[in-house]
Amino acid sequence: MGFELTEEQMLIQKVAQDFAIAEVEPIASETDLKGIYPEAIVKRLGELELMSIPYPEEYGGGGADYLSYALVIEALARSCASTAVIVLTHHIMQYPIVKYGTPDQKTKFLPRLTSGKEMGGFALTEPSAGSDAGNMQTTAVLDGDHYVLNGNKCFITNGAVANLMVVFAKTEQGIGTKGVSAFIVDKSVSPWEVGKHEDKMGVRGSYTTDIIFKNCRVPKENLLGKLGKGFSYAMDALDGGRIAVGAQCVGILQACLDESVAYAKERKQFGKPLAANQAIQWMIADMQKDVIAARLLVLNAAALRDAGKPCSLEAASAKLFASEAAMKHSVKAIQIHGGYGYMRGMKVERLMRDAKITELYEGSSEVQRMVLSRLALQ
Repeated sequence: MGFELTEEQMLIQKVAQDFAIAEVEPIASETDLKGIYPEAIVKRLGELELMSIPYPEEYGGGGADYLSYALVIEALARSCASTAVIVLTHHIMQYPIVKYGTPDQKTKFLPRLTSGKEMGGFALTEPSAGSDAGNMQTTAVLDGDHYVLNGNKCFITNGAVANLMVVFAKTEQGIGTKGVSAFIVDKSVSPWEVGKHEDKMGVRGSYTTDIIFKNCRVPKENLLGKLGKGFSYAMDALDGGRIAVGAQCVGILQACLDESVAYAKERKQFGKPLAANQAIQWMIADMQKDVIAARLLVLNAAALRDAGKPCSLEAASAKLFASEAAMKHSVKAIQIHGGYGYMRGMKVERLMRDAKITELYEGSSEVQRMVLSRLALQ
């Protein structure tokens, strides 16, 4: 299947690409090296209406489609994977509110998020519940007009800057994932503690922290959707998240190709450009092939989501292929650059560190294979 972009999709893509080149790329290296959250960039993304692209205009969203969103994430990741993950996490948090929230919840919370003036977080992972999310220990106990949340979440992207979170907690014990519910938690009303700030290998411009709930009282009207349906909401949101991470990987892949081609043409060894060597040509050929394949997988999954069709198979496929390709070719990009590519501050060195996390978050490669095998064997 081919993808001929509409005029609107091409316009959104161009806005994102131009912004990434002009404003994100110049500070990407410093963002990574110093682990700086790119606050000014996030503010500008809000002004450009790129923080909530596929969500309804009536709540301040962009009113565009998921495919446009994937194009934006790719464009941002091509310059800075940290910026891309900040934005995609913000999107993932909004999705269950848009789909499962009450009219009052949408009116109350979405405009605060779609403007980009307040940041969102998605609090699912715990120390004992990573891939096995059903093993979470965080609890939510009804006490009058409030649910009282207790527990620790870890590896929460945007954790140090989020004002609002969708939090998953056990409302009933002993029934596994069927006892998980979802809540919209507003820090200004139901404060949480920000714990350890992780010092990460890659995507260092995005803040990743522990989030601690100690007798956190959440108004019962902030229950999201139905009691006991939280796990299914999380999995639904993660399907979209996997498409977005796939798009992030495509951006990383494209950057690996860009950097490798430019260096191979410029660098001379033994009296000729590196690009004249067949070994280098084949590395670049494989990069080009996988950029095309990964992009098509991501766009196909995004188009299915836009059409309201099941896309778990396609989302898992896109995320698995694109993340493993990004990791493989970021290593090859360093090989093409030789010793220079190994030096801190070189873009290809950053791309390799950024690529690794894509094989881990939003479901590791092993989890994607579990998803794919289960769907194939049904």
